[in-house]
Amino acid sequence: MASFPNVYTHRKVAEGSAKGCDVCYKPTTSVLITPENKVSRERTFCTPIVDKAAEEAKKKKAEEEKEAKMKEEIERVKKEYEEKQKKKKEKKDEEKEAEKDKDKEKEKDKKDDKDKDDKDKKKDEKDSETPAASDEPRVFALQKFLYQQRLDKKRQAEIAKRNRERLTNPSFFPSVPKGLP
Repeated sequence: MASFPNVYTHRKVAEGSAKGCDVCYKPTTSVLITPENKVSRERTFCTPIVDKAAEEAKKKKAEEEKEAKMKEEIERVKKEYEEKQKKKKEKKDEEKEAEKDKDKEKEKDKKDDKDKDDKDKKKDEKDSETPAASDEPRVFALQKFLYQQRLDKKRQAEIAKRNRERLTNPSFFPSVPKGLP
């Protein structure tokens, strides 16, 4: 009998082709496939196989992205602060010139606030678009008792197949004695 690896890859199937789980018999679209493309629907009865190197690389990449975002945020805050300082200076100069210009500056400030709010909303939308499904492990191993059940089921199927082949072979049965006793 060939080896039966305890390594399964998680896949999603269409709603229409959902079949019952081997354990609980509820229809499911999540399937686990062996390297030989044999399907098992026992997703809740397995543990993920974690690749430590890949996980460390993901963490490192996430930290680098976080640092880049922080730098961008710092630059943005610095620019906003400089703009505010310039506006304050301009505002003081304009106050000295005339009070009529005050109404116009208030309108400008309102527009700037609206622009900043729009920028913040767009940034929040970009941050919220991170894919959550990519964090999900894709390779699993069945728990011991289920793996043993699958091995036993496979062995029994092979034994039944051999027995059927033997029964169809006429040389399997003993022949009738030809000589006199």
